[in-house]
Amino acid sequence: MLVWTMALAAAAMIGSATTNIAGPTGVNGVLGQPFAEGPEQVTKISANRGFDRWITGFKARALAKGISATTFDRAFDGVDYDAQVIERDRNQSEFTKALWDYLDSAVSADRVANGKAALKNHRRLLDRIEAKFGVDKEIVVAIWGLESAYGQVRGDSPLIASLATLAYDGRRGAFFESQLVAALEIIQSGDVTPERMTGSWAGAMGHTQFIPTSYLAYAVDFDGDGKRDIWSDDPADALASTAAYLAHFGWKKGQPWGVEVSLPADFDFALSGERVRKSPAEWAAMGVRDMRGRKVPDNGSASILLPAGAHGAAFMIFQNFHVIERYNTADAYVIGVGHLADRIKGGPAIQAAWPRDDRALIFAERQELQERLTRAGFDTQGVDGRIGPNTIAAVRAYQRSMGMIPDGYASLEILKHLR
Repeated sequence: MLVWTMALAAAAMIGSATTNIAGPTGVNGVLGQPFAEGPEQVTKISANRGFDRWITGFKARALAKGISATTFDRAFDGVDYDAQVIERDRNQSEFTKALWDYLDSAVSADRVANGKAALKNHRRLLDRIEAKFGVDKEIVVAIWGLESAYGQVRGDSPLIASLATLAYDGRRGAFFESQLVAALEIIQSGDVTPERMTGSWAGAMGHTQFIPTSYLAYAVDFDGDGKRDIWSDDPADALASTAAYLAHFGWKKGQPWGVEVSLPADFDFALSGERVRKSPAEWAAMGVRDMRGRKVPDNGSASILLPAGAHGAAFMIFQNFHVIERYNTADAYVIGVGHLADRIKGGPAIQAAWPRDDRALIFAERQELQERLTRAGFDTQGVDGRIGPNTIAAVRAYQRSMGMIPDGYASLEILKHLR
């Protein structure tokens, strides 16, 4: 994950950890054997010829970066263009799931129960990892749960073929080529063979779904066998690598990622969002309390996050929220990991109700929202279909101008209002 840096990860992870979506078989026939006639087969032949030419050019670039010809030829033996990978990549921008639906799966009763069992079964290993890296074991287990259903769904797509296909024909060719070079470096180091280097169709590997560049930077050999083996049935190296990653980005052991809070009736919603940070004492002076009516303990500066606007749950988020964000930037993913860890630890479910009669905007609607806001004089600083701080600020300004609750929530209601 970012470990994937892809925005698709937040939605894709839950699906990949509940049903095995990996393992496409490719589309081309034996080299030199003619396909049946028809436009679909003609496309396949053309794609493979272009792909073969691309491999030739890429080989020169890979060798210039220190990859040996022997490593390259071994890794690319039998590699074919995989149209299913591209189809999945194209469809990601349209994949939309409301936060509450996402959490229903991410923090389901089964996932919580399986997380508690995983924690119990691997407690000695997880205690050692926590002691070495200073990262709470429940967080490590929660990431494991979301990324691969505690190791059950690690992905079985041949990684070199997937990354080569994405680098050749994907919408982020330069990014995936860098991942492909890193994958070749991993093979060249001897940590894994090309045959064992499998993962998701998008290039994430192992129990906790590292992309190759993150593997090179943060993976560790925790079991001392001389290899950083995140593919093994033994999760030791993968879980320790996850802890090493979080530790590198500043995880604070024993501190919360966030706390569900209740807001006073006169709360100024302009103060919500990650850009505004105050001490828990300052928030308490404004009437913000935890769900038992108590002041939230001082765990450093905090923001108030309203992932579903004024009509859903509110969270006071701390530094550890932003550390999980380095793994995957989507708020849904961060909340999913944090809340699953809390539940595995024995904490309560989220208490506030979600606006379940609402739905998330699809990609085209998010673009339309940005276009309409900008035309109305509330500049979103671009139209990319991503609801980031600039779009949230534009939504909030529009809401304020219309006498609405300025929570910055990019809802279908706002889009309809703009129409």
